[in-house]
Amino acid sequence: MKISRALPGYLGAVALVAVATLLCGAVRTSIAPANMVMLYLFAVVLTAARLGLRPAILSAVLSVLAFDFLFVPPRFSLRVLDPEYLITFFALFVVGVIISSLVAQIRDKVDQVERQEARTSSLYYLTRDLSAAADVPAVVGALQQAVRRNLGSRLAVVLDHENELQTVDSSTTLPLDDSSVEIAAWVMKSGRCAGKGTAAYSDSSFLFVPIKTGRQTVGAMVIEEGETSLAENLQLVEAFSGQAAMALERVYLSHQAEEARILRQKNHLEQALLNSISHDLRTPLVTISGVLDLLLNNDERYGTEERRAMLAAASEEAGRLNRFVGSLLDMTRLEAGVLTPRLAACEMEEIVGCAVGGVEQRLGNHRIVTSLEPDLPLVSADLALLTQALVNVLDNAIKHSPEDADILLSARLDGTSVILSVCDSGPGVPGGEEERIFDKFHRVTVPEKTGGTGLGLSIAKGIIEAHGGKITVSNRPEGGLRVEVLLPAGEMISDRG
Repeated sequence: MKISRALPGYLGAVALVAVATLLCGAVRTSIAPANMVMLYLFAVVLTAARLGLRPAILSAVLSVLAFDFLFVPPRFSLRVLDPEYLITFFALFVVGVIISSLVAQIRDKVDQVERQEARTSSLYYLTRDLSAAADVPAVVGALQQAVRRNLGSRLAVVLDHENELQTVDSSTTLPLDDSSVEIAAWVMKSGRCAGKGTAAYSDSSFLFVPIKTGRQTVGAMVIEEGETSLAENLQLVEAFSGQAAMALERVYLSHQAEEARILRQKNHLEQALLNSISHDLRTPLVTISGVLDLLLNNDERYGTEERRAMLAAASEEAGRLNRFVGSLLDMTRLEAGVLTPRLAACEMEEIVGCAVGGVEQRLGNHRIVTSLEPDLPLVSADLALLTQALVNVLDNAIKHSPEDADILLSARLDGTSVILSVCDSGPGVPGGEEERIFDKFHRVTVPEKTGGTGLGLSIAKGIIEAHGGKITVSNRPEGGLRVEVLLPAGEMISDRG
């Protein structure tokens, strides 16, 4: 195999000596034989520069023999009549060999610099691709592309996932049999290279290289023999492995940081839930328990009106507790994705009437002023769910409005949508909190009397979006908050038969 690869170089050396001989034959009558040495010396130097050291040495030997046989008297014989030509032969051979060695060294240096430049360029492109990789498949894909581009080989990456070996699959992944997986496991355990061109498992047709992070070996690269020799490029492959290890560690640390962030957010949410439940459950329970204790232990001390008032207070707190538990259940159903509206054609007058009736007992001194455009189209909705969403919006307006203030409820047609607006005279929302107001357990700073769980608007948003609608809030120029519910319009009432 080595002789077949070197044969073109030796044939080229013979050809260059032949060309130099032809040139010398053409000028033989014009110049002295000693001056022909420069043509042969040029052939030797050109052979060294283009074909390497060994072909250059061959060209030096052939140049001496050709010059002696063809141009030194007596011609066509290796005998030399003039001993001075022996010095010329020796000088031609020695100078040719020395120049060939120097040129070959320079050529080797150039090849080394080019290989180093190619290696640096390969590592640069791999580092660039790995820096953009956000997960393990992307890291493996960038590594496979680098190996294919530089070595012309396919690559498989075996990773340790919870003490179980897994091959990261892709369209270009090298298929592995059970024996190759066993070798990969040995490589990950020992942290040493194995396979083709190494001391361990040298009978394998693949090269196995460990992927080591700063703490442990997390995987192994499995590379097939391709267009270039793996043994000659082992240093480059190990550099690829080091880059892949750093990228995988970055991905793992990024996932851990994301899990920690989610855990902190979950803990914060759980704390908010506990705080809300501890307050919103305890307050009505204390009232109900207090009323019942007073009536059970001191029933004779209270008259009919007093008992009625106490029972009314307990009933109100029980309703408040029931609404709170219902809100929690609705939010659970929304987050689980099991809240599916049963759509039917509904009139806006019916939806608004049901919503107003739902908050009538909690209005107190407030008054709801309605304003609906005539002949509004039908909307496709689940009447019970959409009524609950509108009740939550009205509850929010009641809680944040001053005593005796009116709540404005209007509906109008805007293109292909029906817009329901609920306006109050409260303090509105601080700038930048227009979207946060729909977050779970988020409450705008308001007087303590408003109470609330921070779930009403969040549930309303989920229900309305389940209907294909949209809900937004904005501060009114004259003061207060405007909540607008946009619903897709259906058939016009006037179009019905």
